[in-house]
Amino acid sequence: MSLSRATWRKSTRSSGNGGACVEVATNLRGIVAVRDSKDPDGPALIFTPDEWRAFTRLVADLSPSYNG
Repeated sequence: MSLSRATWRKSTRSSGNGGACVEVATNLRGIVAVRDSKDPDGPALIFTPDEWRAFTRLVADLSPSYNG
């Protein structure tokens, strides 16, 4: 699967020091792609939009400091 048209974004909560960050692309039809910002040419995890919503809801439910 080609991700060449992906528009990657990093969380606003990510630090600017090149630490452990992930980038997410939500502009591709039918998928959400997630990759390591330090390895942009490396592998990406692929989710359906429903799977991504379920994952982010679970993170929000389990993390008291997460608010959106």
